[in-house]
This record gives sequence, structure tokens and C-alpha cells, in this order.
Amino acid sequence: MSDPSATLPVVVENDGRELTELIATRRAELRASLVAHGALLFRGFDVGGVEGFDRAVRALSGEPLPYTERSSPRHAIAGRVYTSTDYPPDEEIFLHNENSYQARWPLTLFFHCLTPPHTQGATPLADVRRVHDEIDPTVREEFVRRRWMLVRNFHGDFGTPWQHVFGTEDRAEVEAYAAANRIEVQWRGADGLRTRAVRDVVHHRPGSDTPRWFNHATFFHVSTLSRDLQEGLLAMFGTEGLPANTYYGDGGEIPADVMEHLRSAYRAPSVRFDYRRDDVLVVDNMTAAHGREPFTGPRRIAVAMAEPHTP
Repeated sequence: MSDPSATLPVVVENDGRELTELIATRRAELRASLVAHGALLFRGFDVGGVEGFDRAVRALSGEPLPYTERSSPRHAIAGRVYTSTDYPPDEEIFLHNENSYQARWPLTLFFHCLTPPHTQGATPLADVRRVHDEIDPTVREEFVRRRWMLVRNFHGDFGTPWQHVFGTEDRAEVEAYAAANRIEVQWRGADGLRTRAVRDVVHHRPGSDTPRWFNHATFFHVSTLSRDLQEGLLAMFGTEGLPANTYYGDGGEIPADVMEHLRSAYRAPSVRFDYRRDDVLVVDNMTAAHGREPFTGPRRIAVAMAEPHTP
């Protein structure tokens, strides 16, 4: 049986129809291909800007979702279409599955290239079924047994404030959201907050019995940051006060060699392509992880999320 991740993403070329018309005609086939392979790349279409992109999202996956429990800086372009993460262009964004640190997440992600970069700037992809299989079984089994924990510290004078992350200035609303989403909250000082959430590392996509390595344990670990950024954050906050860091679910430290092994497991199956103007990339969030290369030039990518899933 051939490996479906060998064609990641599946390229769908313009056949003379508008994108939404093609989606309407081939919707069942396209959705099946998306789930099997992990991503579709619609190429050569006149999408019609952000409004046309929004129509394409709705045609394939229904109503776009709001961006909640935020972990990265981005802003709304129109409605529920957002910018891609507003990180400096010389930084890599490591492979991850959107919102896998939350109690619920979108099944489908959309990326629309409004302006391609001059160099690099790809959205690399990695099939998380293959990532799962790349990981040493003893490492996997320990994580399955102990789970993983995300610790976030919100400092009033640094980084994204908790008010922005949770969309409210009311502490009672934050506590209610946390209770409903299995997050432990600890208020610290006048305007500080620490949260802890323990999640599973392996999940199954609805309708599939194939295990997926679906978590943010690698992405949020301090060792995945660049060396300069690691040193700067540790000097400012110490290990306990880092804006984000991950542990085993019982609070134990994850060894450095395990983290390096996990990063290698993501990189081994990763693939990339260069964006062209008006490309629309659709990612099955429980089949493919995504990231961002550093880039030069004006790169502008619109993003949207759809199809909420609660395991």
C-alpha cells in the first residue's frame, strides 16, 4: 500500500472554474483526499482576495472559527480571517498542530498567499502519523503514560497579556473558561497569571484508528527556541517564570536528548514548497503539522480555521 504522505500536499490545479465552483463540484472527493494525505494546495486560481478566500473556506469546511486561547501574535484582517503569526521574519516557527495544547481544536486550517516572500517563507508540513512512527517506542510510551504539561506565565510588562489571550479583563471569566477547559490558574501579584494544562500526546482523528503524535510538547519547550532567545528569557525569568515551557504531565523535566529526538522526528518526514501568489493551502490539522521558514521580502499570508473538534 502506498504511503499517502508521499503526496503532501496534493496539488489541485485550476481547470477553468472558479475555486468555489470547483470545491462545490468536487467537495466529497477533495475532503477525502485532504484527510488521507494531510493537505491540499489549490494553485493557479484567481481567489478574489480575502473575501474570495473566506468563501472558499466556507465552501469546503463551513463557518470559520475565532482565534481563542491565543499563543502567538496575529490580528484579524476581516471577520475570522487572520494574519499568519506576526513573528520576526528571521525566526523559524517550529512544526506544530494548531491548538493541540487546548481541550478542543480545529480540524482544518487554511492559508492564502496574498503576497509571496522573496526567499524561503514556506509553510513546511510533516505527517504526524509518520512523526509518531519516527519516535523511539520507549520515548513514546513514557509520554503516553505520563502525558505532557504546558506551563504559561503571563507577565504584566512582557509578552502577550492574559487579557488578550483570553479575550477578557474579568478574572472570573478566565477562571470559568479554565475550569471548562481543564486548565489550572494561579494569579500572581497585581497583574500576573500562571496556567497549567495537562494533555495527551497521542490522539486519533475521528474515523481513524491510526495514532497521531498530536501535541505542543516540542513546540513550547524552551530548548526549541533559538540559543539567543533561550538565554535571554532564562536570564530574565528563570526556568519557573518562562512565558511558556513544557514538562511531563507529572511536572518532571523532559531530558534534553529526548527533546532533540522529538525535533528530529518532526524534521525527518517534513516537506516544503515555495508559495506563489494566490496559492490556497488547506491542512488537515490532525494529519499534518505545519511551521514557518524564515524569509525575506514582504510575505503576507491570510489564515483561517474551521471544523471544531473536542476529543
